[in-house]
Amino acid sequence: MRSGLSEADADADPMRFFTRWLRDSVDAGLPVPNAMTLATVSAEGTPDARIVLLKGLEHGGFTFYTNYRSRKGRQLEARPAACLVFQWSELERQVRIAGAVEKVSAEESDQYFASRPLGARLSAWASAQSETVSSRAQLEKSLEEARARFNEQPPRPPHWGGYRVLPQRIEFWQGRADRLHDRLLYARAGAAWRMERLAP
Repeated sequence: MRSGLSEADADADPMRFFTRWLRDSVDAGLPVPNAMTLATVSAEGTPDARIVLLKGLEHGGFTFYTNYRSRKGRQLEARPAACLVFQWSELERQVRIAGAVEKVSAEESDQYFASRPLGARLSAWASAQSETVSSRAQLEKSLEEARARFNEQPPRPPHWGGYRVLPQRIEFWQGRADRLHDRLLYARAGAAWRMERLAP
């Protein structure tokens, strides 16, 4: 059984505390520790969710990258708010984050795009993410067309880049015996954070 989560053990800054838990998951050798569920809401009010990868913790937020014209991109354009969930089952831990969403700067997107493998950079041009495609063969043809057009130096497409979730609430959940789990919620209070314990 895992040790509990007490207020005394928690950091006053939830971003530092999250970094510690993320490091714990990396040190434990968990598969894809930066995978997170991203939940959004459409313009019509329909909820949606998918798994994306955390690619940065900077400027007070959680950064991921995608096609701005994808379903999630259109949803974030209509309603710029989201919820993230990290689940590290082997450690009996979960973190939930909710907040506003903004696009990262073009410079940040350019820098991250340039660090991606060549195939991933070409596919950002080849794939109209979330749109209907006639066949796998059509996707592969589009990839070859992108390769012929850009060779090994594809620039970042204007429709591709990063988003940053700026948290208003961050909840840390630690599994305990008899379902008396520990839940600590941090909520924004101006420039500071207020921490409180929630019943499991």
